[in-house]
Amino acid sequence: MSLRRTVVVAAVALTAAAGCARDTTPADATGVEHLRVEVVATHPHDPTAFTEGLEVADGELFEGTGLSGQSYLSARDLATGVERTRVPVPDGMFGEGVTVAGDTVWQWTWQDGVALARDRVTLAERSRARFDGEGWGLCAQPDRLVASDGSDRLTFRDPVTFQPRGSVAVTLDGKPQDNLNELECASDGRVYANVWRTPYIVRIDPADGRITGVVDASGLLTAAESRNADVLNGIAQVPGTDRFLITGKYYPKLFEVRFVS
Repeated sequence: MSLRRTVVVAAVALTAAAGCARDTTPADATGVEHLRVEVVATHPHDPTAFTEGLEVADGELFEGTGLSGQSYLSARDLATGVERTRVPVPDGMFGEGVTVAGDTVWQWTWQDGVALARDRVTLAERSRARFDGEGWGLCAQPDRLVASDGSDRLTFRDPVTFQPRGSVAVTLDGKPQDNLNELECASDGRVYANVWRTPYIVRIDPADGRITGVVDASGLLTAAESRNADVLNGIAQVPGTDRFLITGKYYPKLFEVRFVS
């Protein structure tokens, strides 16, 4: 999600959170599977990247970043880490989630109301789609996109037009779970979401919105590394495996992990 480091915006966010406080948090949920991260490997990550979207496709790692006037989309070789190309988000817009759908890479914006359809190879902008509300996370299933806007709902969107095609309310122990941030559509059909301002990742059944698992991803950074880092944000499954790549805003590392009990 978005820039929350300024005092004014942070205060607004905290007020809003207080107004819709949940009875259940990911840490104390009872009706779900509780998991932790098992670190398999670590990889370098640009500590200046305000990570908003992360996805692996066809041997490449796509990363979208935020901040007005500084947002970009990059593609790098998954095996070597060498960056192939990088393009800016135009017009000073604030970049958010990214996902690959066929030959298109969708990258949308936080409060600009614009989603960019980019060429899968060159990352050049091909077209734009307008949307209402805020843009946070984004991922792709075979026949649709899944999007979050910081609320307790996931919205399904057409992978070609970006138009909404329904939504589902997300619940944890039967109660609304908001602050859903960066998303990953896993190969088993479930959706994983970072919960903003927490070290937790939730596993969602998109058929009914129930959270079926909570992953505790705390303790990844050392105390020294944490001083310059922001929130955990960024999750991408490594295709054909049970491993995921996770990172955060200004994180100096990209963690290759498994979710284990």
